[in-house]
Amino acid sequence: MTIIDGKALAIETRAAIRHKIEASHIRPGLAAVLVGNNPASKIYVNNKRKACDEVGIYSEACFLPEETSEADLLACIHRLNNDPKIHGILVQLPLPKPINERVVLDAVAPEKDVDGFHYVNVGKLVANEPGLRSCTPLGVIKLIQSTKVAIAGSHAVVMGRSNIVGKPTALLLLHEHATVTLCHSKTKDIAAVCRTADILVAAIGRPRFVTKEMIKEGAVVIDVGINRLPDGKIVGDVDFEAVAPHAAAITPVPGGVGPMTIAMLLQNTLQAAIWADERNGRG
Repeated sequence: MTIIDGKALAIETRAAIRHKIEASHIRPGLAAVLVGNNPASKIYVNNKRKACDEVGIYSEACFLPEETSEADLLACIHRLNNDPKIHGILVQLPLPKPINERVVLDAVAPEKDVDGFHYVNVGKLVANEPGLRSCTPLGVIKLIQSTKVAIAGSHAVVMGRSNIVGKPTALLLLHEHATVTLCHSKTKDIAAVCRTADILVAAIGRPRFVTKEMIKEGAVVIDVGINRLPDGKIVGDVDFEAVAPHAAAITPVPGGVGPMTIAMLLQNTLQAAIWADERNGRG
């Protein structure tokens, strides 16, 4: 059994990004937009900006008050869309009500949508055309690839059908030539389905839901869940201690998928900058 070290892989990925930036004439730029005073969201934004600084990406944050109107938020995004220093824009979710998240996310220029949430980028993902992909699903693929287990020809089961993780992860696995089953709350005998998986990705938001009885011996298990227990402990969707001895490789929580999500955000920002450079005839 191998514990997949997401922190180590993220450090390796960041080093490669920093090397590419240092070796090029490009200075990628990332802007984070945060509405309201959610302390956790502020921490996330600051962590992303710190990661940008470490690899040589210019970053700025737009902190807007809780009472910001949808029109003012859209005006902020419009300004960033037209700022040549900014190649990536992320809008920290959730947004305060009554702001319409879908309207806001689709206001971000597709070529700057480093979260991969815009309908244009979703469509490119479905069609398997070049575009910006969601960060967490990209990180999941990188973690699986790090195990050297072949994705092509394997049976991958994804638990959870969210637009942010489950669906895009299933599509990315499909594009890597896996046979993919997408499970959800209405799936009959979900344990039986999971036991057929060579690769299992758990992203349902239920603490320690996946037990050893649900795992095929020797499977690769990727735990996307982040759940806080009443005692404050953070656990994943997988019962790590029980499942780990039966898995060929498994991600811990924390220290698995989380670090790779930010690393993929940096990678997307660099990619967006490279494409912008090519559009401007300098690539």
